Amino acid sequence: MSKTMKRWVLGGAGRENLNLIEANIPTPGPGEILVKASAASLNYRDKLLVDLGFGLPTPQTEPVTPLSDLAGTVVAAGADVTRFVAGDRVISTFLPDWIDGNGPGTARDPNDRVLGGPMQGVLAEYVVLHENWAVRAPSKLTDLQASALPCAGLTAWTALVERGKLRAGQTVVVIGTGGVAIFGMQIALMHGAEVIVVSGDDKKLAWAKELGAHHGINRQKEDWVEAVYRLTNDHGADHILETIGGAHLDKSLRAAAVCGRISLIGVIDGFEISGGFGAFARKRLIVEGIQVGHRRSLEDLVCAFDLSGMTPVIDAVYKMEDFAAALDHLERGPFGKVAVEIG
Repeated sequence: MSKTMKRWVLGGAGRENLNLIEANIPTPGPGEILVKASAASLNYRDKLLVDLGFGLPTPQTEPVTPLSDLAGTVVAAGADVTRFVAGDRVISTFLPDWIDGNGPGTARDPNDRVLGGPMQGVLAEYVVLHENWAVRAPSKLTDLQASALPCAGLTAWTALVERGKLRAGQTVVVIGTGGVAIFGMQIALMHGAEVIVVSGDDKKLAWAKELGAHHGINRQKEDWVEAVYRLTNDHGADHILETIGGAHLDKSLRAAAVCGRISLIGVIDGFEISGGFGAFARKRLIVEGIQVGHRRSLEDLVCAFDLSGMTPVIDAVYKMEDFAAALDHLERGPFGKVAVEIG
């Protein structure tokens, strides 16, 4: 095996600070595994990291490798490793310290230890992870497909299943057709829910219907809130994946059913949210922030994809050296996920 590898690093906010370098292959220490990376997938936060520095440590003392979502094969294990052996296929966890339950963090200092900023990420040919920071990859998915699960897939699963207790027959509204939204659609369909997809693109709405969505609403052509009323006979949405944020939350508050649940996920319209108190109070809504999810839920999600026969939707695959082009694709708005093939 070669002693060096390729690794992307970000020295500071801005594409001009993004470089593909040659680095030494790391050695796993006690409790750690060395993973030969096969694929990684992008999330919207990765674009914010590279372009705006969102998630970079302060102060930044060394370059940070971007991306959090890895699939690969264990090639070596340090002392005292018990969860994996060489040859195991694994995927990374997004929040490495969160195994189950409420997780780490305090009111003053909520947990921000995530891979790919501020912690070192996974866009490298070899990556060292603590054995607790990985789970076994789905046996029925390719590495490219499996790499889509750790952040976007788990976020949708946490919102709908782990926290939302989704039941068959409920109505789920997903906003957009990006990674979290399409995973939300698939997970809702797994559980027998009625799925409404909201998008500004008729072609993407048609693709969503081909994958099983029951209804598509073009938000450019009609008020999507009124359309939800019409499609549900005024019942509204039992679950809404709010991927826009900002003042768009008000639309979700109006579209939600009595005692409905809105999962706050996206920040496309900004980090400050707003909405009318009337609908929030009179409909007794649950509005919950979702920080991806814990390792045990990721293991549940792996089982769900292995048993359901569904496969994550990968819109495009880029070579490792074309990472900047992958970021551009993410900015244009993919249908599902954008992935990078490593090695």
